[in-house]
Amino acid sequence: MAKRNFKRVVLKLSGEALAGDQGFGINPDVVEKFAQEIASLAKSTDLEIAIVVGGGNLWRGLAGSNQGMDRATADYMGMLATVMNSLALQDALEQAGVDTRVQTAIEMQEIAEPYIRRRAIRHLEKKRIVIFGAGLGKPYFSTDTTAALRAAEIEADAILMAKKFADGVYDSDPKTNPDAVKFDELTYNDIITKELKVMDATSTTLCKDNNIPIIVFSMDIPGNITKAAKGEEIGTIVRGE
Repeated sequence: MAKRNFKRVVLKLSGEALAGDQGFGINPDVVEKFAQEIASLAKSTDLEIAIVVGGGNLWRGLAGSNQGMDRATADYMGMLATVMNSLALQDALEQAGVDTRVQTAIEMQEIAEPYIRRRAIRHLEKKRIVIFGAGLGKPYFSTDTTAALRAAEIEADAILMAKKFADGVYDSDPKTNPDAVKFDELTYNDIITKELKVMDATSTTLCKDNNIPIIVFSMDIPGNITKAAKGEEIGTIVRGE
């Protein structure tokens, strides 16, 4: 397979990525590690980088809902968690020497810009990293859906989905099944019909409708973000037929 060339990408990081081995909260050393790699990538290439980070290290809306909380309220709390992660990552990126902007789907003008598509694209063209926070500003939508929709809106070439404890997509959980088979390449329909845990159905459909490839890889290995962004063969690629 030929090496892929990307100009603009959306990097999807789970909230747990920022927690490191402690499993919860924000670990400044881990955030700095990610920021250093992303900053180095931005400085050494012409790649335009947008980031969507989850909030599961601080709060999970679905978990709150399962415990009896109103689902919309729980989801809004999750959106605020993503903003906290976004600000932590912004600070680390700027300390690493890269101009960064946080844009939020819920307006909070004292700490971030409101999400405006054309402004986001202009920031990217000026080589600023843009972090999209607060999800889509609406309950019932995941940050995977945020990544898919924002990627479509800014015309990104790919979504780089950094996973914890997994180096790609498998036919079953490799942690519990030593015979699990890793896929090098899948279609969007494979994800939906085989119910593979890559993205939820809404996110996958958005990527399919807009022909946005998804690169799934391990974030636990230093340098993998750079490899994925440079189009090297890594992890699993999801795309059309």
